[in-house]
Amino acid sequence: MEHNPSQASLHLAKTLTPAQVWALALGSIVGWGCFVLPGDSFLPNCGPLATLIGFGVGALLLCFVAMAYSYMIEYCPVAGGEYAYAYIGYGPTAAFVCGWALVLGYASIICINISALSLLVRFLMPGVFEFGALYTVAGWQIYLGEVLLMSAATLLFGIMNYRGVNIAGVVQIILAFALSIGILLLFFGANSIETAQLSNLNPLFAENRPPLSSILAILAIAPFLYVGFDTVPQAAEEFNFPTRKARGIMLAAIGWGCCLYAMVTFAVAIAMPYPELLARMADLKARGETAWATGFVCEMAYGKFGSVVLATAVLGAVCTGINGFYVATTRLLLSMARGGILPSWFAEIHPRFHSPYKSILFTIGIVLLTPWCGRSVVGWIVDMSSVGTAVAYLFTCLAGYKVIKAAGPGNGAKMMLCAIGAVVSVVCLLLLLTPGSPALIGVAPRWVMVAWIVLGVIFYMTTKKEWSQIPEIELREQVLGSRDLPVFFKTK
Repeated sequence: MEHNPSQASLHLAKTLTPAQVWALALGSIVGWGCFVLPGDSFLPNCGPLATLIGFGVGALLLCFVAMAYSYMIEYCPVAGGEYAYAYIGYGPTAAFVCGWALVLGYASIICINISALSLLVRFLMPGVFEFGALYTVAGWQIYLGEVLLMSAATLLFGIMNYRGVNIAGVVQIILAFALSIGILLLFFGANSIETAQLSNLNPLFAENRPPLSSILAILAIAPFLYVGFDTVPQAAEEFNFPTRKARGIMLAAIGWGCCLYAMVTFAVAIAMPYPELLARMADLKARGETAWATGFVCEMAYGKFGSVVLATAVLGAVCTGINGFYVATTRLLLSMARGGILPSWFAEIHPRFHSPYKSILFTIGIVLLTPWCGRSVVGWIVDMSSVGTAVAYLFTCLAGYKVIKAAGPGNGAKMMLCAIGAVVSVVCLLLLLTPGSPALIGVAPRWVMVAWIVLGVIFYMTTKKEWSQIPEIELREQVLGSRDLPVFFKTK
């Protein structure tokens, strides 16, 4: 892992505007789950009121986490985000744990958004891409036509990011606008249906669990629902504006993302008595047909035109999610390579496009496996991504507390915000991992998580000898971009 002098003079281009960064964050927050989970999980497992309360409380609590992120962005505006912050607060081992926890979650969200394209085309264009039946994985039929479609989308967004983040940023604004317009049309259309009435929301809470348990089940996955605002620190090195603006950008993205989640869930629940809607979806599944509650309601509201409304919203969500997490994943890989944890190959910057092109090529290769795995398998990985993001939130909040405390007196309010953010992260982890918790992740995701941890331990033990020999002052310059920036762990 020798340092490459020719790469030292190459930097990521500072081209991202506030609007582009906000669109990256919003598009990463609102992805496939916004349209699939209301009928598949939120309404049957929690009920409409519990879901909406969980959305609101989760967004509010994650705003505390976002405040801690904003302090760290101002302190250290480099690619890598949480990885760099964990290094500042606790050193290279903590940075490795944080980065390893995040990289699978980030990459898997690209994968699940790519796989959502197959669900969308099955609903909008049944049979068109369902040719060349290959095999079945966990009940999901793999077709050659869908494999080709998803592979093309993977390459399209990969190439776009390869050619520079500015192109990706411009496209992201357009897609975020399409996403918002599509959801607004769905919301107002569902509320205009003749059968739409507030009584359709009964029962307000899931009948098979206590109301508090239903709310906690939503609250626990808030790190997954709102993961995406942390694409902002990942891209901090490419801001063309003052870093202090990042705070407002993240808070605005979380707030509007919460509204969009709520509007989709409310629209699905109010169109007709939602228990009846869920029964119809269960019947469709039993017959082997595509069961999608959001699409069903959209057709109720707009008829055939509903396909256009739905395509606008879902394509906006899916494509912004793919785009945003391409940025986040590749910048994280870049930062980990700078720290010597990954081979220096990942840290190389393209001389013309100023993008981390080899990290992008690696990400493309990983995501191209998605079409061959099926939605169920990818879903197992995403189910445990909340754990990885909560770990990253915790490290960032704790590092932020250390940085602000060292700044001297008069920063009590900021320290309190970081402390609250850390508590929120711990609570989410406990809800996700404690046996008997209403939000305990499933057996399959738990095994995926264990496998990832074991792989991480092996990787750590095999690479530690090499990166631990790098002098701390040199490592600090590579990760943080400066030898003079103070760190808050014991150095040799």
